[in-house]
Amino acid sequence: MELAYIPSPSRGVLYLGPIPLRGYAFCIIIGVFVAVWLGNKRWIARGGRAGTVADIAVWAVPFGLVGGRLYHVITDYELYFSEGRDWVDAFKVWEGGLGIWGAISLGAVGAWIGCRHRGITLPSYADAVAPGIAFAQAIGRWGNWFNQELYGRETHVPWALHITSSADGRVPGYYHPTFLYESLWCIGVGFLVIWADRRFQLGHGRAFALYVAAYCVGRGWVEYMRVDDAHHILGLRLNDWTALIVFLLAVAYIVVSSKKRPGREAEVEPGAGPTDGDGASGGEIESPAEADVKTEAEADSSDVKDEAESAKKS
Repeated sequence: MELAYIPSPSRGVLYLGPIPLRGYAFCIIIGVFVAVWLGNKRWIARGGRAGTVADIAVWAVPFGLVGGRLYHVITDYELYFSEGRDWVDAFKVWEGGLGIWGAISLGAVGAWIGCRHRGITLPSYADAVAPGIAFAQAIGRWGNWFNQELYGRETHVPWALHITSSADGRVPGYYHPTFLYESLWCIGVGFLVIWADRRFQLGHGRAFALYVAAYCVGRGWVEYMRVDDAHHILGLRLNDWTALIVFLLAVAYIVVSSKKRPGREAEVEPGAGPTDGDGASGGEIESPAEADVKTEAEADSSDVKDEAESAKKS
């Protein structure tokens, strides 16, 4: 008997009358709100307008959900199209099964469409939302806890996850909580991107590329610990290969982009002034010299008026 462990929920869905409230769906929704909230703050800090991130998210989120589901269904097609399976289950997103690789890829397509409508470049938008996406993933991973899925090898560590379900071939027991490992890793990635962005003034998509590279490192070792069925290539799980390839692409982008377009964008949203985020109109900011000249001119004008008043009285 284990003295310490992480318990699994007795069920992943509650019913409010006839309406099902699924823990997996709640985690995804909360993650999206966090990503949009933080992305909005970062976008405003870069000189963009409040609300732009949410407007583009209206395009990015649905595309991302479709992409995530497509990747999962394609890479695990036997769960839906093999003998004895019901292909209709492929549409039941609320039961779990979203591949982050597909979600980011197709979500980027949706974000690109939204950016085109607003006259914004996709890399600058991606930089603003990158940490928020990492935090959203950290929250979303707890949906796997509600569904008792995607755990690792058997273990007796004090933080072992107690699996109680025997559905879909599960064997009750104590396993590594890989959902927790990945969640904590994503939190670290989010703070890493925030720090690096402030320290090195990352721009032109490099903050997003850093998020991608850092996530891939963690996903590689977490994926290696998992015991759920997966396709293997040369002894490695498919997602390990995906993480390796995407990591190399992200690092290559950072290197090439730094040489071709160093620094950060001077403007992220056309027509948005530096104070737009606080609700003020985006006027130009005066330099100290301009302010001094303006003050002197106002003083001279005041002296002329005083002399005129004195002449009238005399």
